[in-house]
Amino acid sequence: MSLDIQIHPAANGSQRVSLGGRLDTHTYEDLDVAIAPLLNPQLRSLVLDLSGLEYISSAGIRSIFKARKGLIGHGGKVLVVNPQPQIQKVFDVVKAVPLNDIFSSTAEADAYLDAMQRKVLQGEDED
Repeated sequence: MSLDIQIHPAANGSQRVSLGGRLDTHTYEDLDVAIAPLLNPQLRSLVLDLSGLEYISSAGIRSIFKARKGLIGHGGKVLVVNPQPQIQKVFDVVKAVPLNDIFSSTAEADAYLDAMQRKVLQGEDED
């Protein structure tokens, strides 16, 4: 099985990427290549929608970690939304993504991003 990658239009410093299929040793490079151009200083958050992802291997985890590392350098974040139970279990086991960066829905992630942006606009420190 392959990896389906859909890059949605960017908005307000946020970029959503939907993944479907398998993120494993055969497909992780496809993700790395697809998101590399997105990891720039203008991007504040990369939202990975995993609702269609059926399987993730350690290679897939490394790709997500690599994206996180690329954005952290300039204050950005990678947020994971809609993980299937089996994918969530992998994150729980390897602790690859902090629990406060995993959301049950895109709406929940959007609410978080809105609150984070409000904090910045009001002059409060980020978490």
